[in-house]
Amino acid sequence: MLLLIDLDNTLVDRRSAFASWAAARFGRAQVAWLAEVDGDGYAPREVVAAKIADRFGVDESETLRDLRAGMVDYLTLDPAVEAALVTATTAGHVPFVVTNGSVAQQESKLRRTGLDRLVAGWTISAGVGVRKPDRAIFEAAATAAGVPLSASGWMIGDNEENDVGGGITAGLRTAWVSHHREWPAHLAYRPELPQ
Repeated sequence: MLLLIDLDNTLVDRRSAFASWAAARFGRAQVAWLAEVDGDGYAPREVVAAKIADRFGVDESETLRDLRAGMVDYLTLDPAVEAALVTATTAGHVPFVVTNGSVAQQESKLRRTGLDRLVAGWTISAGVGVRKPDRAIFEAAATAAGVPLSASGWMIGDNEENDVGGGITAGLRTAWVSHHREWPAHLAYRPELPQ
């Protein structure tokens, strides 16, 4: 069975890594502002770098490089995630990462945490030219995994629209990593497994 899994804030705790990076670079007092500007990773890196450069008077291009590479140094893999992936693989499932982002940064996260050795592979939006929630990225991931995209497969992720909505559109069962959030009332669809 195909298990498509999101990377940031699903397999790895990007929020904590970003907060650690922000505190190390600009001090704990600036973490809340930086987290807001970062938009949980959804704000374009160029925009974030420009805002940081403006606020702190630092070089914008150096900040952009640091944003793309520096935060990765603070990522760790939760042992429970590793155990779950090993268990899934042993049971015959095919865990495969599907993530939005740049190839260089997302692959560096996979290698830094050791996820590259625990999953069957990955599909990254910049590498295939399409982003979640577009069905085409799920199709690309299934093709790369060598497993048909079917109703028996799963999409697991923390984003209501990109992961759950996209997974449903692709005909997958879905599990939502809620991080203690309530499911948004305005969305007509729901995940099969909210966590």
